[in-house]
Amino acid sequence: MKVLIAGGAGFIGSHLADALLEEGHKVVCIDNFFIGTKRNIEHLQTHPHFRLYEMDLCNFEALSSIFQEEKFDFVFHLAANSDIQASAKNPQIEYANTYTTTFNILESMRIYHVNKLFFASTSAVYGEKEGAHVDENSTPLEPISYYGAAKLGSEAMISAYSYMNQISALIFRFPNVIGPRLTHGVIYDFIKKLKHNSSELLILGDGLQTKPYMHVYDLILGIMSLKDNLPEGMSIYNIGVDTQTSVTRIADIICETMKLNEVKYTYSGGRGGWRGDVPIFAYNLDKILATGWHARWTSDEAVAKTVEEVL
Repeated sequence: MKVLIAGGAGFIGSHLADALLEEGHKVVCIDNFFIGTKRNIEHLQTHPHFRLYEMDLCNFEALSSIFQEEKFDFVFHLAANSDIQASAKNPQIEYANTYTTTFNILESMRIYHVNKLFFASTSAVYGEKEGAHVDENSTPLEPISYYGAAKLGSEAMISAYSYMNQISALIFRFPNVIGPRLTHGVIYDFIKKLKHNSSELLILGDGLQTKPYMHVYDLILGIMSLKDNLPEGMSIYNIGVDTQTSVTRIADIICETMKLNEVKYTYSGGRGGWRGDVPIFAYNLDKILATGWHARWTSDEAVAKTVEEVL
């Protein structure tokens, strides 16, 4: 196939590009480098089946011309603002980078008759569920961050476009994804802080925030294994791990790996790290486990593996 990866220079997108090229597909990457980096894809620049367009997906005319020229078979939409704290201060980031990019991609797919889509959604669409094991049919969906709201709005738009245009759409709602090429997030931030000051670490919230952390290699395996033979319409899956890791435990793992034995933790207080942060989250994974996919690493193992990779 010839595939488009929107956000292909990002953390997850660049790993997906590696996997698709390895499987023999032609990969076209579009990225504006808002969060993605050229370093993530520098090893692909000379690959004969890889092409990069540096542009903003909010520019519909430019995007439409690429669809017209390239004639895609499949679109993988991973373009979004994944830094939730950044959009908490400026909601327009989500409207542009998460929601508008989705509409422009779907409209381009409609015009140029592309009928296969993967969309990277998030556990944030569920909102605050007090640690209940949510499944794909859990209601109500009440996101508490601008990020979660923009992703949920994108899911709704995909639902309509799928029905109206016979599109087969695969949607993964995933948790915190970690691994090599991280550009932000708690592991990245803690390592950066400890390299600057190895005696003290500020932890946002009360440190008890507990969520599933999934390694990017497991996520990519899930995308690759379910992308083929999609039914018409929208298929939604929770994907993740059935274990969770607290923020303080992440700090402990990092300190252990860096061999820092006397780090003083200080906490900013409050249940969440910032307004819009869901402090406790857990998944029901029955639907995706029934497909035969399963994560190779637990949450704690994924954190430990990532710390070693980042360091």
